[in-house]
Amino acid sequence: MAIKITDECINCGACEPECPNNAIYEANQEWSFADGTIVNGDITLTNGKTVNADDMNEALSDEFYYIVSDKCTECKGFHDEPQCMSVCPVDCCVDDEDYRENDEELEARKLLLHGE
Repeated sequence: MAIKITDECINCGACEPECPNNAIYEANQEWSFADGTIVNGDITLTNGKTVNADDMNEALSDEFYYIVSDKCTECKGFHDEPQCMSVCPVDCCVDDEDYRENDEELEARKLLLHGE
């Protein structure tokens, strides 16, 4: 599953630089799949949806930091545990029960976003 940031977030920003997928954004910040990844142009996500990686998308929160679920790999292939969860001082980075994925799906997303 992906990780989400709850409304208990204090906007400290500790999580953002720890994310190897650049899936964490500040409130009101637009995002794209190309941010911090190797993808560009039209890509097919691991869920089968086709998007343009360079397109800017609206912020998912206007109050606190947020995680783009389609970019989150729970740090699989990078670290033993999700780094956002390990550095959050208020434990607001939690499992997102709306996005259930197994290790193979998370590894496939890592491969899509970063190659290797």
